[in-house]
Amino acid sequence: MNALFRILGYLRPHRPLVLATLSFATLTTAFDLLPPWLMKVIIDDVIPARDLSLLPWTMGGLVLAYGLKNIANSLRIQWNNTLEQRVIFQIRQQVFHALQRLSIGFYEDRSTGELMSRIMNDTEHVERIFIDGLEGTLTALLTLLGITIVLFLVNWQLALLALIPIPVLMVFAVRFSRRVHGYYHDIRHNTAELSGYLHDALSGIRETVAFHRHDFERERFDAKNREVSRSNLKAMLLWSLYSPGMIFIGAMGTVLILWVGATDVAQGQLKVGELVMFVSYLALFYVPVNQIHSVNHMLQHALAASERIFEILDAKPDVDDRPGAAAPAARARGRVEFRNVDFFYRPDVPVLRDVSLTIEAGEHVALVGPSGAGKSTLIKLLMRFYDVTGGVLAVDGLDVRALPLAFLRANVGLVQQEPFLFNGTVRDNIVYGKLDASHRDIEHVARAARAHEFITALPEQYDTRIGERGVKLSVGQKQRVAIARVLLKNPPMVIFDEATSNIDTETEVKIREAVDVFGRGRTAVFIAHRLTTLERVDRIIVLEHGRVVEEGAHAGLLARKGLYAHLYKAQFHV
Repeated sequence: MNALFRILGYLRPHRPLVLATLSFATLTTAFDLLPPWLMKVIIDDVIPARDLSLLPWTMGGLVLAYGLKNIANSLRIQWNNTLEQRVIFQIRQQVFHALQRLSIGFYEDRSTGELMSRIMNDTEHVERIFIDGLEGTLTALLTLLGITIVLFLVNWQLALLALIPIPVLMVFAVRFSRRVHGYYHDIRHNTAELSGYLHDALSGIRETVAFHRHDFERERFDAKNREVSRSNLKAMLLWSLYSPGMIFIGAMGTVLILWVGATDVAQGQLKVGELVMFVSYLALFYVPVNQIHSVNHMLQHALAASERIFEILDAKPDVDDRPGAAAPAARARGRVEFRNVDFFYRPDVPVLRDVSLTIEAGEHVALVGPSGAGKSTLIKLLMRFYDVTGGVLAVDGLDVRALPLAFLRANVGLVQQEPFLFNGTVRDNIVYGKLDASHRDIEHVARAARAHEFITALPEQYDTRIGERGVKLSVGQKQRVAIARVLLKNPPMVIFDEATSNIDTETEVKIREAVDVFGRGRTAVFIAHRLTTLERVDRIIVLEHGRVVEEGAHAGLLARKGLYAHLYKAQFHV
């Protein structure tokens, strides 16, 4: 129930819309109570007395009652839908903003498709609370209250009989809610799993085609799809027993009223019109009762979805600004210092152990070593994707944990081995480095990144759409666009993570030219497996098993005949 109260808390900023919905729901209920009373007048007064003078008035009253009811109902739906859309917009906005706030570690433990399912599918199910839940429950409760009052005014003895099934219905409703809630958790989990698989399968369609694994992927999809169907069927089976059972119990109340009422009519204690009116009101009485059961079914589904949403909203970032963290007045100079740094993703598997090294401002340094040595982890710590487990990482003498994240990341540029390009134009991707950049600025950095030539050869030049993840560009072209994007950002520190590992020699030359231009006057850190690209750096730092084992210039490290020399010889067979 905490999740329900929390969801309903989103109504507070929208009190006028809530009051409008409540007002028109009340009017809808009031007008719905008039027709049975008018029917009683026709049966007991107009027909026996054969007085047709009242007939036009009663017919007019019926038309007016039905007309006003539907006008009020239409306005209720409009106001309620406006309320629902504003609240769902707010929830979806908060979920996305929360995801933007969370650390990289949160994403590395979850699939993109699963998170997309929470933003889209789960919020859509929460939406049902406001479309069917709030609106349906409000209308049903008002109708129940109004009809209960009328039933007791008409005939309190029959009204008491009508209430006999209510305790039984409540007991079964509680038992149903407890059981079906778990089923809906399984449904939301399995649906998210399917969404995650679909995202991977569609993103990797080229690999599926290349390896001809269509049958394998069909089997994987069918298995996950089957789990979604099974979990839904469990909930639907329970509903198939619950809903007809509740309707049957309510119908027994009507049977009991007809039995006792018919007896009273036969004994002259009740008029036919009064019995018809009472049964008409009774029919209206059990409609909202059954409606509440349906809302309860929907509500359990929505609550399961809302708990998944609140899991994101309540998540705390692993890396965040310290209270009172203030940015330095000037931008960073670029001096980086690791002092006895330890780091692990899992406590039992250390990644870095007692790493100490200093990169001077403006120095060009390369990190090399076998796979798993900790090179990329050092970069993640410098970007503060993670915080050090032990020791200190400082920029310009300041612990990075004491710096605002916005300041630190504004002063570091990262060009990854496989740069991510957005599904937009070339211009969109370059301008991501500085959103208010002019076309002149964009073209300037593209020229510096050796990208202008191939961009101008594209069908629409800078406005050419490049597809998802830049699929319409070659690897080298994507690298140069990524370099232009970071160059537009103009940070004092730049990191190249395997930036030339998957390209041909001609493209590598162009990228190296771009890197040379880009690196002037900046602190530059290179991670590379192509050791020939490191001959011009100031210093090479060699890591193994999370420790610094060697450092120096290219020629000196070769002469030392240590790990670097071994890696070099293994790569070039010398």
